[in-house]
Amino acid sequence: MTAADPPARTATVRRTTAETDVTVTLGLDGAGQADVASGLGFLDHMLAQLARHGRLDLTLRCRGDLHIDDHHTVEDTALALGQALADALADRRGVRRFGHAYAPLDEALVRVVVDLSGRPWSTVQLPLTRERLGEVACENLVHFLHSLAIAARMTLHVDVIRGSNDHHKVEAAFKALALALRQAVARDGDAVPSTKGVL
Repeated sequence: MTAADPPARTATVRRTTAETDVTVTLGLDGAGQADVASGLGFLDHMLAQLARHGRLDLTLRCRGDLHIDDHHTVEDTALALGQALADALADRRGVRRFGHAYAPLDEALVRVVVDLSGRPWSTVQLPLTRERLGEVACENLVHFLHSLAIAARMTLHVDVIRGSNDHHKVEAAFKALALALRQAVARDGDAVPSTKGVL
């Protein structure tokens, strides 16, 4: 790195509980490379979408109590990933802060809006009719997005505009989130993007 190069925006987080052991390494200025193994194939598929379309480099390993169910693995993966995002952003100086995107997948269309505000909030309208996608309960995919927003300290709005296939709706949501985050974390000067002077 030369004196003119901006510092790398990366973070590694390990979250260990009696239920899970999650390690995440995240780079915000990556090439979209994902090396993920949560123990849940569908969740890994969504994390790969997030990395690829967000241009994030993501390495993730999780050992969870899948003999009970998928809830703790999904939740703690989201919390660890959100914490890594918050850590990589540091004081959030010099980021664009806001991002929004639409992503279609066949008949499904999803809008995601994010604000790296430092204030955790999420409104997720992800109407799913199936009980599970792969090994993951659909209610836990919604919970993933809520938990991610809390840990990342961001405002997140997810709205399915149309769609009938649950797999398509969820995948379009993760792709739209990736695109919105790619906008929001983009470098934009060196100021804190807030009239408060802090995020």
